[in-house]
Amino acid sequence: MSDSTLPAAAPGFLRNTISWLAWPGLLATAMGIQAIGFAIGWPAVFFNVAYLVLAVSLYVLERTMPHEPVWNDNDGQTFANIAHTLTSKGVVEAAVIFSAVIGISTYVTPAAEPGYGIWPRTWPMAAQVALAIALAEFGLYWAHRLAHEWPWLWRFHAVHHSVTRLWIVNTGRFHFVDSFKSIAIGMAILLSLGAPMEVLIWLSAITAFVGMLTHCNVDMKFGPLSWWFNTPELHRWHHSKDLREGNKNYSENIMIWDHVFGTFYNARDYRPPVDIGIREEMPAGFLQQLAWPFRRRS
Repeated sequence: MSDSTLPAAAPGFLRNTISWLAWPGLLATAMGIQAIGFAIGWPAVFFNVAYLVLAVSLYVLERTMPHEPVWNDNDGQTFANIAHTLTSKGVVEAAVIFSAVIGISTYVTPAAEPGYGIWPRTWPMAAQVALAIALAEFGLYWAHRLAHEWPWLWRFHAVHHSVTRLWIVNTGRFHFVDSFKSIAIGMAILLSLGAPMEVLIWLSAITAFVGMLTHCNVDMKFGPLSWWFNTPELHRWHHSKDLREGNKNYSENIMIWDHVFGTFYNARDYRPPVDIGIREEMPAGFLQQLAWPFRRRS
């Protein structure tokens, strides 16, 4: 190879390298920032820092190396996406779920009773978090799957699936009823076993990081990572209008229960569809979308 070919080859090599390193690298960075927050006693503050770093990094990558360039076009849903995120994640998760979790955990697992439940509190924190992810995933998996299979739950979950493009801003686009149901079921499993608050916070942070990565419109490569983790590659199939592809990959973080229950799907020989969404008619406005699941069907 002559020296004259290097400048042309270098951008392609750089993009390919970034596409392989982006997903694990950004997740590890976010988790590292979160770990610093725990170490100095500011986990909530450093979660926001980690989330912002992740969001900015992915936004830049979406503009410079998108998976689907057409998904960078404006779909008129940015305000609705943000409003749903603030409602479902800000109000429901922060104000309702976490207030309840903190209150319940303080009551049932006081400092004077560190042995409450059967949770292995003597394990290293990393092992406890790994166990929490696997156990909570069971609840998250079934909450998600039932939202696809039960029509009255689908009405709420359809708000999320009505997007026609995937990018970081519609990560939190969930009807607040849908969000409440999923978070409550996942947390209930850990609370019933006596998991400490630090484990619950770690689970919530990792789920938030993986969620943003899962919905990003970035050209990434995953290889065997998609066998174990919920990657954008898998989640793009989940948003397919073809239910043979769309009613698959229900897991939030790790794919263990999709493998167990036979709903794992990843077609290696062709790309996920560009034309995604739902077959029902979803109104464009945020308030109308909140009301849509409650409307009487003819």
